Amino acid sequence: MRIAVIGAGAVGGLLAALAARAGHEVLVTARGEHADAIAAAGLHVDGGWGAWVAPVELVRSIPHEKVDLLVLATKAHDSAEALAPWAAHDGTPVLVLQNGLGGEQAVRDALPHSPVAIGLALFAVSLTGPGRITVTGPNGLTLGGDPAAVAVAEPLLRSALPGGGSPGGTAELVLAPDIRGAQFTKLLVNQVNALPAITGLSVQQTVAEPALRDVLARGMVETVAVGDAARVAWGRIGGVDAEAVARIRTGGTAAADELARLLSAGMGDVPNPASMLQSIRRGRTTEVDQINGAVVALGASLGVATPVNAALVALVHEVERTGAHLTPAGVAEHVAGARRAAGR
Repeated sequence: MRIAVIGAGAVGGLLAALAARAGHEVLVTARGEHADAIAAAGLHVDGGWGAWVAPVELVRSIPHEKVDLLVLATKAHDSAEALAPWAAHDGTPVLVLQNGLGGEQAVRDALPHSPVAIGLALFAVSLTGPGRITVTGPNGLTLGGDPAAVAVAEPLLRSALPGGGSPGGTAELVLAPDIRGAQFTKLLVNQVNALPAITGLSVQQTVAEPALRDVLARGMVETVAVGDAARVAWGRIGGVDAEAVARIRTGGTAAADELARLLSAGMGDVPNPASMLQSIRRGRTTEVDQINGAVVALGASLGVATPVNAALVALVHEVERTGAHLTPAGVAEHVAGARRAAGR
């Protein structure tokens, strides 16, 4: 299969490298020193799924030749700009592999004749240097969306994921009958993302801090309330399913605290910086508006208060602007103030 990965950063780069290792022809787009390193020496991968160098082809200009699958793996807020040069490939199936919401609609706007699949990656991966990727959490992926796009993406993923994406393996591929429900469960899981960007701590360190874990739990409770108001059919993402959501619905912050601890334990001992902190460290804009901001926007439209998520959005943008991280106590104080102001 001939695929093009638009945005070969951490997640996109890993998929590109896995596909190349499986024998597929892989084109990638990237920026800056990362692009130069890929062009010179390929993608270097190490960590949970072994070490290898993937001979992917860096795209300097958009190819005219047929591509079997486009993989959109940029940050969600970069989708429209990244897709614009690929207009001649309208009709080619697209796999959106991003955190947060918005990428699917960006594809439908830019490539209206392309069927769209959604991939929700559970593997944790870090861009450790130009052209270098480390797998810190060798987990699987959930797939759903337009059947025509899933029909192309599924065999690619099964050939590329270690173990063929088989059930019970470290890289299980799960087909979601309702990808929107799975996306909202991923939004719930992604509540672990903003606090590392704000504090500079790993996910595991964040969850170990009682004050931060309380903020995280309250953000999770808000996310469940918004999803319920939107009548989401919560799907399974890894070990998080509708039953886990139900426990938060009835048990509130205590149940969310328990889920946060389980998520952290599942990440193992290797510090997981989460994608937003990786963006902060590289001086890039995070996807906080497409994750926590999506919860805030939908909550506002449905009359559900989300002061914790709104505070997290504001704090991440402040760190983006200043580069200065906050202490756990500072975060807790700011969020408590936001809750008081909202009467929560």
